[in-house]
This record gives sequence, C-alpha cells and structure tokens, in this order.
Amino acid sequence: MSDAKSAAVLTRRLLIGGLLGSAALAAAPALANAPSQSLRPRARGTGSAPAAASPAAAPPVSSAALIEQARLGGQVSYVVLDARSGEVLEARAETQALPPASVAKAVTALFALERLGAGYRFATRVLATGPVSGGRVQGDLILAGGGDPTLDTDRLADLAIALKNRGIRGITGRFLLQDNALPGLSRIDAGQPLHVGYNPAISGLNLNFNRVHMEWKRASKGWQIAMDARGARHIPAVRMARAAIAERQSPIFTFEERDGTERWTVASAALGKGGSRWLPVRRPALYAGEVFQTLCAAQGITLPDPRQGSGRGTVLAETLSPSLVPLLRDMLRHSTNLTAEVVGLTASGQTSLRASAAMMNAWVRERHGVDLALVDHSGLGGESRVTALAMARLMLRNPQLTEILRPYQTPAKAPADRAPVLAKTGTLNFVSGLAGHVQTRRPLVFAIFSADTPRRDALRGDERERPRGGPEWTTRARTMQGLLLERWAAVYGA
Repeated sequence: MSDAKSAAVLTRRLLIGGLLGSAALAAAPALANAPSQSLRPRARGTGSAPAAASPAAAPPVSSAALIEQARLGGQVSYVVLDARSGEVLEARAETQALPPASVAKAVTALFALERLGAGYRFATRVLATGPVSGGRVQGDLILAGGGDPTLDTDRLADLAIALKNRGIRGITGRFLLQDNALPGLSRIDAGQPLHVGYNPAISGLNLNFNRVHMEWKRASKGWQIAMDARGARHIPAVRMARAAIAERQSPIFTFEERDGTERWTVASAALGKGGSRWLPVRRPALYAGEVFQTLCAAQGITLPDPRQGSGRGTVLAETLSPSLVPLLRDMLRHSTNLTAEVVGLTASGQTSLRASAAMMNAWVRERHGVDLALVDHSGLGGESRVTALAMARLMLRNPQLTEILRPYQTPAKAPADRAPVLAKTGTLNFVSGLAGHVQTRRPLVFAIFSADTPRRDALRGDERERPRGGPEWTTRARTMQGLLLERWAAVYGA
C-alpha cells in the first residue's frame, strides 16, 4: 500500500470501519468520497506532524540517537551534502540500496522534462472519418486518447458540448475508442491489493485516474449501491463496472470480469450505514467510451455502444492536459501513480513498465553518472532500489527540481524562521523515503531512506492496505525525518 494512515492494533470491526466507514470518509476524503473540486487524489506524505523539537538553546541530539529512538527496525540510510560544493557532511549506510517508494517520481519528472520538454501537453481528440451532413457524421466517430492522465469527466463533457455546438446529433458508422498511444496494462503493480484506487490500469485513453466511484446507503431492505464517474459538474452513471453486497465477513472485496463487465462484491460486514470510495478500473478505454456516450446523450447526440478501434479523421473537438511543468508539479504534490507511469512510458516509448524504467535508469546513469535500479516510474513496485547517495547526487545535479518540488512541513509548532525544505516524500508499507533541498544559509541536499523489508514482505492479502503497526511505523519514520532535518539545518546550515 502507499501512504496508509490508521491505528496500529485493529480488530476486524475497527479495520472495516477504517476502510469503509463514515469516520474514515471524513479523515481521508480523496480515498473514499469524490473531491469537491476535482478528481485528483489527495496529497501524500503529509501525515501527522512530528512533535515540536527541543528548545533551540539545547545542543542538537545526534543523528544516531534520533534513529535509535524511532525504533523502526530494518535499515535506515541517509546522506547530507553541501549543495554548493557537493561535500558529504554526514552519512549513514549511504550506499545501501533501499526501496525509494514515491521519491522515484522525482527521477521520473527529470526524465520526462528532458525527453518531452516543458511545454508538452497530452491531447484527447474526437475524430470523424467522414463529413458531417444533416447533423450526422457520415462515417465513424473516434474518441482518440493521447494518454492524458488528467482527463476527467468534466473535460470529457466539454468535448460532448463541442460536438453539439457543431450541430452533430448522431453518426452513421461506429463509435471507436483509440487507446494505442500507450501500452495497455491491467495494473501498475501486481503485488498491491486488488481494490486500491492508487493501483489502476494504464491505457492510452484514461479517465478519472482510471477509478470509478462506488457509493452505498443503508435502505429498509439491504443497501442501495451505485457506480458513477463523477466530476465536479457531471455525475454520469456507469454500467461497465458494477458492485453487489455479499453477506460475509471477509474478504472485504472480490473482483472478476464477466460478460464484458467489471464486477465487484463487497462484504456486508464492512459497509456500516453508508459511505463511498473509489475503485480501480481495469479497462479504462471502455470506461471512458461509455461515459462519453452518456455525456453525448445528455447533449442530444446518439452514439452506438463503443468498441475499440483506430483510424484517421478530421478533428471535431480536442481537450489538452496542462503543460508538463504544472502537470509534474501536481504529480509530485499529490503523488499520483498513474501520472508518473504515463509520463514515464510516454517519454521512453517502451511497451512495459520494466523496460521503460530500465531506459530511465540508463538515462540517469549516462546523463547524471549515478546508478538506480527502478522497476517503474511511480515507486509503487517494492522491488525498486536506490541508495541515499545516488538520490542526493541526483538532487544536487538538478537544482531545477526545486521549482516543482513541494514544501515539506517539519514540526507543526516550528518557528516562522524555520529553514524551508523542498522535498519529495515516499511511503509504502514499512518503507519511508524523503529527498530534497534544505534552504538554509548554507544550502543542503539530503536523502533519507528507511525500510523494514522483511516485515513488508511478510504481509499477505488485504492486510497490505492497512497492516497492523504500519501507520505507527510511518509516523515514527516521518518524525525521525523531521528531527534529522532540524538537526542538520542547525549543525550544517548556518
């Protein structure tokens, strides 16, 4: 799992409540409820702020003592560099390769910027293979994806409105879905739980981060359940993904594809009185096509059922993603796995995540002289390995990253003059990483990786979403990171 937050010792009832109950919905809206402004997943790596540090007059606690008091087990590695000279100021196991988690997205951002350019934008187009006559396209209509990871229901609705404004009311041919701009992958990482929204499919035609919204309410007899592709302005119902309630305690979710439909069941014991969450979609192109068909119908445009296909034609309407710099800034802020994989695959042109990551590793080695062993572009795959020294050197050689890295908050009660930190966080079960810049008088570059990989590897099934002891481990790791940064700023930053 990525960035889980919960209590440590959970009974099944508490686990279910945390996963699906109304209390969890209030605490983690982007996981469960539709966001009020957009469908962007919530920002990751914020967590609970560490406790306030000792008074400034007290001598800094040693790094070794801070690591000891965190009680993480496993391994902790770090390095602190002088950002001007590259001198190593302090280090611990800095050549030990550990999982980077979402810190890997900083590498992907560099790769994409160089290979695609800062102004690159993903395009989604509606094409017609024949002329428009009498309000009807004389031929096929093609919804052609360019891989845009940010395409949402509202922008898809704008395409339907654009067709209406051109006087189109129907077509004589087929409604085709062109999704071959990127390889079709059913999920990012096979080791993640089946139902988590941060591990969706990848396609050349993506929608709503390839997640469908499931909502349930307790009725007089059982539950009412609905699946939709909600945006801020439009909430079209979805048919290709369905959910049903099963009278059982566990497993909480099951999934199968049958008769062209993605079918979920949810354990009745998990539902409480009502709630909602986002579930991953495994056939994104069909999802986008069905939603577009519904949105067109709302504009008085009749389309046949969608089918996959490709072709060339006249562009009738187009929607563009943000340019790459703000798109990557958003990716780093919200740690969106789909965005990372899409921009990485687009930059490499490869047909698998491992091949694409291998190309990125080779580019980093040739361009920046450091060795990485990443297996994807998001850091979701637990097999990726990076050393603290390699990551810090990559940060050192690319100060332009500070323009898109997010501010990192150290202790909540820190004084106003606390040195700003710009960094990328990363969290998996029993894995925590942080790398970036400390903007002190003497600027610093750092990387910190912590991992208890045996404990992570021992997890099975549903416990991977909210493992016992996992949230407390993550909180201790983040507290340690914040205190290490305060120490380094005090000792080396003046």
